[in-house]
Amino acid sequence: MSTTTPTRRRTGWWHRIDTAAGGLALDLGLYAVSAGFAAVTAATSTLLPHRAWGGVAALGYLAAAIMALGQLLLRRYRPGSALTGLRARWLVTVLTWTTVALLPLVVQSVQRAAGRTDRAQEEVLVVEESGRRLVETGTPYLGPDAIAALPPGEQLLGYTPYQPGMALFGLPRAASDAWWSDARVWFAVGTALALLLAVRVLRRPEGTATTVGHDAAVLRGVQAATVLPICALTLATGGDDLPVLALCLLALAFAATARPGWAGVVVGLAGALKLFAWPVAAVLVIWGVSRRAGLRVAAGALGVPAAALLPTLLVDRDALVENVLRFPLGHGLVSSPAQSPFPGHLIAEALPAGRAVAAGLLVVAAVAIAVRLARRPPRTARTAALVCGYGLLVAILLMPSTRFGYLLYPVAFLLWAPALDVPGIRQPASEDDSQGVDLKA
Repeated sequence: MSTTTPTRRRTGWWHRIDTAAGGLALDLGLYAVSAGFAAVTAATSTLLPHRAWGGVAALGYLAAAIMALGQLLLRRYRPGSALTGLRARWLVTVLTWTTVALLPLVVQSVQRAAGRTDRAQEEVLVVEESGRRLVETGTPYLGPDAIAALPPGEQLLGYTPYQPGMALFGLPRAASDAWWSDARVWFAVGTALALLLAVRVLRRPEGTATTVGHDAAVLRGVQAATVLPICALTLATGGDDLPVLALCLLALAFAATARPGWAGVVVGLAGALKLFAWPVAAVLVIWGVSRRAGLRVAAGALGVPAAALLPTLLVDRDALVENVLRFPLGHGLVSSPAQSPFPGHLIAEALPAGRAVAAGLLVVAAVAIAVRLARRPPRTARTAALVCGYGLLVAILLMPSTRFGYLLYPVAFLLWAPALDVPGIRQPASEDDSQGVDLKA
């Protein structure tokens, strides 16, 4: 599977925007719009961690926009300058992520360790408490009776609506109250490691060569998972979605380089953290079946989450069911606060029997996607990423209870897809990956 086939080129609207001025035009637009978003967030957000992020990130994005503008001007007068090339763009991206995500994260962690109680979103507290509970009781979950015994205002924080592996990010807090034990610090470490490995896998597959166009597509995909405001804000203030996303991107990278076993293990690790990775795992298993590697993908994709669930199931089955099933499905003692004004939520609130209508639309969408997968299973990692992106986008828009921040998943998958056409890896010639918008770089 290491022989080369020519990489297909397309000249759709996204390709033209993405490659204008060697990618610098879109870089400038990304950083400039992000600076405005961060400034508006700092001035208007009702969430104090978000306001704090915006105050720092706006300056970081502004500096990045100025650097990108300088690169554009330099390219006009000195087109061959190394300061306008791909390596320079990578450097600006890394510096931007440092200033708009890592710096605000560290600032808020330090302030929180010093006594500020308004420098972390609730999910940070939930993950850290689950880590402490895991150490003390052997399970990260409280049972329904224990949650019911909490004061009404604290019952929501008693729930841990994640898979058992997420509690590992809370373990440092169980050992120390220092700034470095903040769960967000370890979310960032996990995210960075997964993305670095994904870049290495895609840019330097064994025995193959890469191209400038492909490496530029990898950069754009990394930008989508790091400096895009929805990701930077999430990592700095909450962060639990970012390691899940990064592991899914890494799994797709392994799939793109013909490593189905590793793809299954890595997406299984993501599934051991959060349910959002399970649809990605399902798509990758179907991709594996189409490549006669379904069992190798399924072994990790299903085995790792099962291994993570088994100990907690043995310790307290009722606690596991209450937190992982009843609460996310809306049958817990309290309701989820995730209520972004997407169509599913608006339908649920505005129409008679609205929740049933929204749920029905979600089922119809799921059936349509399942039929598509059955009739035309994805045979390339690129197509798998597009199916994940569009599928999750539809699901997020139609779910009665959802968050704006969840959009980071479909956006990142769609922008990661062009990077998955790896030179030197044979792709099926009959693959039809036209999923609406062509995002190939």
